[in-house]
Amino acid sequence: MTNGAKGYGEILNGALAINEGKIAWLGEMSAIPEHQTELTIDGQGKWLTPGLVDCHTHIVFGGNRANEFEMRLQGKSYEEIAKAGGGIISTVKATRQASEETLLAGALKRAKALNKQGVTTIEIKSGYGLETETELKMLKVATQVGEHLPIDVQRTFLGAHALPPEYKDDSQGYIDLVCQEMMPKVKEHALADAVDVFCEGIAFDAEQTEQVFESAKSHGIPVKVHAEQLSNIGGTELAAKYLALSSDHIEYLDEAGVKAMAEANMVAVVLPGAFYFLRETQKPPIELLRKYNVPMAVASDANPGSSPINSLQLMLNMACTLFRLTPAEALAGVTCFGAQALGLSSTKGKLAIGMDADIAMWDIQQPAELCYQFGVNPLHQLFKRGELTG
Repeated sequence: MTNGAKGYGEILNGALAINEGKIAWLGEMSAIPEHQTELTIDGQGKWLTPGLVDCHTHIVFGGNRANEFEMRLQGKSYEEIAKAGGGIISTVKATRQASEETLLAGALKRAKALNKQGVTTIEIKSGYGLETETELKMLKVATQVGEHLPIDVQRTFLGAHALPPEYKDDSQGYIDLVCQEMMPKVKEHALADAVDVFCEGIAFDAEQTEQVFESAKSHGIPVKVHAEQLSNIGGTELAAKYLALSSDHIEYLDEAGVKAMAEANMVAVVLPGAFYFLRETQKPPIELLRKYNVPMAVASDANPGSSPINSLQLMLNMACTLFRLTPAEALAGVTCFGAQALGLSSTKGKLAIGMDADIAMWDIQQPAELCYQFGVNPLHQLFKRGELTG
């Protein structure tokens, strides 16, 4: 099954050939050319898709926030939890204190859970250090995840995620630190494939976001943005001016922002896990995104605070049930458009000649089953660059 927003692009009674980790041929079995093979696998009527792409995660962190989850259910407000030492700052404290080994052990558990459900490419953000040393430590751990598992990791520097306590009255001073100290070190050590900013009223304004984008541009690093999750302060339109890879969350995105994304060839990353976990009611503008043909990716947003969910299969179901994506749109969102959101369209996310042979084999009768049922893992086999991994 190849993927696209308008349909599944399925090839029934199909066959696929792999050579040196790449897809060398695919088509109907009746059209298989003369060939020699070292190994033949009979799928026995099962379905093949590209390996899944989770294009937005925060799986490197210390501690957990289960106590805050309980406090919210007991009626405590976000402000009350924050005053009690909770919120993102509690994760920052735990992450700063944790060793690389501890952070890696936790991240590997989460990444393995995703991999066992068909994920072969993942994005991992920093953003729980909010100081140079810990931000670098997080990005080093993200790199190591890809060295320990059959999964490709794209690392995103999210130094501008929140304001650390030592800069609580000096947000501009912190942005200066991100741009003038953190960014050069991230570049020097080649630790980031992209730069992200949380452009929101509770985080950083458009002017500060642009400063980070300018710094990223000067260092030759692509950008993306967390924007329009809680309000609309123009983060997506700003990101479009910098030809950002994606804008993520986007519940409050307006038509002007959608149009700007279309013109900049950006991907809209929808995150139903955070929408569900935070019990939000404002949905992303799905119809506007369709109207302007903006590609929609779907991701887990796996993180300790707002989406402690390490299941891209569950996100497929939620994207359809909560946001009303069609199964074809949702599957495109975790394959070809997930890859596009990471700048990997030329190698990942499609079953096509020349693409990486990252392939999932599913024990299903029709593609919609991948969005329909959750809790019984239909993954039969998983291949990474043509090698069987699970």
